[in-house]
Amino acid sequence: MSSNELDGGSLTASRHDVAVLVPCYNEERAIAKVVADFRAALPGSTVYVYDNNSTDGTVEAARNAGAVVRRETHQGKGHVVRRMFNDIEADIYVLVDGDATYDAPSAPEMIARLVGDRLDMVVATRVDREDAAYRRGHRAGNLMLTGFVTHIFGRAFTDILSGYRAFSRRFVKSFPILSGGFEIETELTVHALELELPVGEIATPYFSRPAGSASKLSTWHDGFRILWTVLKLYRAERPLALFGSLGIALAIVSVGLVIPIVITYVEEGIVPRLPTAVLSTGLMLLAFLSIAVGLILDTVTRGRREAKLIAYLALRAPGEERRRS
Repeated sequence: MSSNELDGGSLTASRHDVAVLVPCYNEERAIAKVVADFRAALPGSTVYVYDNNSTDGTVEAARNAGAVVRRETHQGKGHVVRRMFNDIEADIYVLVDGDATYDAPSAPEMIARLVGDRLDMVVATRVDREDAAYRRGHRAGNLMLTGFVTHIFGRAFTDILSGYRAFSRRFVKSFPILSGGFEIETELTVHALELELPVGEIATPYFSRPAGSASKLSTWHDGFRILWTVLKLYRAERPLALFGSLGIALAIVSVGLVIPIVITYVEEGIVPRLPTAVLSTGLMLLAFLSIAVGLILDTVTRGRREAKLIAYLALRAPGEERRRS
């Protein structure tokens, strides 16, 4: 990032009420650096650290570093982010993990992009600067999930699991968070894609954790939870595609089973393999039922999407929070 971009980003951030949101769980070794770095990168902003039942000195370290410290007792990153979005009032929100792996000096550029292009979310795409920063299992899982989301929902980001993002107020205050764990990043991404919100991304450095700090993310356990979240969102947001595809598949199987029976009936006047005929009939009924369910749920989904858009449009665009009618 050039010095002109940095100065321009800092000037843009200074014109708005910026809140830095840091969900934390047992990050005693890293949280003080995170708070100090973001206070330096975004002068005038307020850094909020929400502790999620830490058993070490996270709370004391964050408070001593100058953060506003609050608690969320429901365990899980999704619960913490929901509480942050509900509680905190600001013009611009910067969400970042408390493990000191993300680049605080990139925040002004993210905010400048958010306001300058009138976006609702800017995602920091991770570019690892150290071999140990990004574990191979996490990298492979991220690539697979990113490809899966792209296939289902169309245009997507390069790094859908990045925990470093900048948001407009209208995104934060109109986003209904349902997830409770690390799948929150996937839900944020799918929400933006589903409503076709203006979004962007920038490449930022990604560093390894401080010595003695351990990741709370389980490659397999949380990976499956994220995948399950994607599937649930697909069912909720694309019901016609899901149930319609299932109905067509059942119809094809039904027709495949019944063709030999129909040919025999035409040639010989008898109906052989009665159980197969009954099975074929049942499969065809299920096919029609599945397609009907898809059509009904698609109507419900459209209504939910319209309600989300109404809530979203009720708030001002980025850069216009201070304007009064």
